[in-house]
Amino acid sequence: MEQRILGGTRRSIGVVGLGAWQLGADWGHVSDDDALTILGTAVDAGVSLIDTADVYGDGRSERLIGRFLRERSGTQLTVATKMGRRVAQEPQAYSLHNFRQWNDRSRENLGVSTLDLVQLHCPPTEVYHTDAVFDALDTLVQEGRIAAYGVSVETCDEALAAIARPGVASVQIILNALRLKPLERVLPAAAAAGVGIIARVPLASGLLSGRYDENTTFPADDHRTYNRHGEAFDVGETFSGVDFATGLAAARRLSALVGENATLAQFALRWIIDQPGVSVVIPGARNPAQAEANAAAAALAPLDKATLDEVNEIYDELIRPQIHHRW
Repeated sequence: MEQRILGGTRRSIGVVGLGAWQLGADWGHVSDDDALTILGTAVDAGVSLIDTADVYGDGRSERLIGRFLRERSGTQLTVATKMGRRVAQEPQAYSLHNFRQWNDRSRENLGVSTLDLVQLHCPPTEVYHTDAVFDALDTLVQEGRIAAYGVSVETCDEALAAIARPGVASVQIILNALRLKPLERVLPAAAAAGVGIIARVPLASGLLSGRYDENTTFPADDHRTYNRHGEAFDVGETFSGVDFATGLAAARRLSALVGENATLAQFALRWIIDQPGVSVVIPGARNPAQAEANAAAAALAPLDKATLDEVNEIYDELIRPQIHHRW
């Protein structure tokens, strides 16, 4: 798998990683055994970055990854976790005292002394403009609790504020064929600053898998059921904020661009990999076959200009009027 440097972490990682939200919660139940098999399949296919958070299943995702690390000792992996969503979303909660407590819990869950990368987990916008927050993060690095830090953001403006901070190693942002706004300013700014870009929600919560239609339903404990209108967290995390019917229409048009040797999901991942400034894309997987197929997207040939232009046209016609101004 092609390797890229993840910004200020200085770590070399494969261009396709694994998002591990689904191993904790909010996507329907995944058993422990299935989770470990998914992790093993992904790593065997070339994945070297796993992204998780302390809030995914209240630590379940981290604990499963920690178990995998013990069982596959010697495997060269970068584990990126997140912190900040286990408390009320108030700027004063983002303190050095709380950071230490949250880090200690994640280190215990993962079974490591130093966390590879810790990301603020979509914090309140004010946090990005608070010097004390980033001073505290620098302190965590000095203390050896974390090797590097980054942020996971909701908006492009938040990403740009984070990129301007000298200690930020990476920015995680929603980027997919239905969410093009980061291409305008965020990716160029990150590249200029040497900040890594972790592209999340790459398949728009499955819309870009090509498996769904108007009759598709999701389990009650799946955020694609309970967060369609932002009832639980930012609606942009569910189907990238795109209306389900509109997303289906866009996915059908994108399907016509896919070559014979790829699926729509692989095409969508390849599109992200081709964007200048992207370090890694982190699709989730609920079974080993998905993990293997996602990793295989890295081996596809880069998309040609005509195809990239078609993606832009579909976005401009169907998606831009609905969401471009929002994030």
